[in-house]
Amino acid sequence: MKAGRLLSYLYVLALFAFVFAPIVTSMVFSFNSDRFPTVPLGSFTTHWYETAFSRPEVWTAFGNSAVVALCAGALSTALGFATAYTDFRYGFRFKTAYLALALLPPTIPLVIMGLAMLAWLGRLGLSGTLPGIIIAHTVMGAPFAMAICRLRLQQMDTSLEAAAWNLGASPWRAMRSVVIPFCLPALVSAYCLTAAVSFDEFIVAWFVSGLNKTVPVMILEILQGNVDPQINAIGTVVFLTSMTLVIVAQLLILKKSAK
Repeated sequence: MKAGRLLSYLYVLALFAFVFAPIVTSMVFSFNSDRFPTVPLGSFTTHWYETAFSRPEVWTAFGNSAVVALCAGALSTALGFATAYTDFRYGFRFKTAYLALALLPPTIPLVIMGLAMLAWLGRLGLSGTLPGIIIAHTVMGAPFAMAICRLRLQQMDTSLEAAAWNLGASPWRAMRSVVIPFCLPALVSAYCLTAAVSFDEFIVAWFVSGLNKTVPVMILEILQGNVDPQINAIGTVVFLTSMTLVIVAQLLILKKSAK
């Protein structure tokens, strides 16, 4: 038993090392004075952070990514909650097809999704605009929000809402006073997760962003044709931002599950 548990711990440790070793390496080299990622390391420096964040286009890209992530997270959460609540409250014909369609976007290859979004947004005149990127990222994020909200709604007593109706609450009042407060941790968690997905997303943004570049698109442009340590600095900030959002979302889910 002890040997099996030890092997399990070693397996998990090796898995985490395999996943995070490249990221940690990039973070270490972001503070290395040498231009090229070689060992032994040079002296400690913050020069690459100062150089990267002294560029106006970097701040513009971060601003674009922040606006897109905040808006796409809010829209994805609203759509995901509405879809999950429809599944929770109502029974109707073709409900299975409805849910399958709602969960379809994550199963589509990102290149195909990017091409489809480019064609569709182009016809609407939104290709190359921030609203266009927000729409594309909302389509991608809504299924994740729906999954989180469905998980929370499945823990809700179906008689609670009916009891509020019997006490004189309108459907909207019952929604505001019963359902939304019950789902609030899941809503915040879904918002954080979908915002993180949007902030990191590259392929679809590359197709539809045009001149309004997000951070991942800008990183690719800097990377093309040369090795630039600024990539490590920018990537470290992006990683820490996304991980913070994901950890907050996970903590909210685990906290409610424990209760």
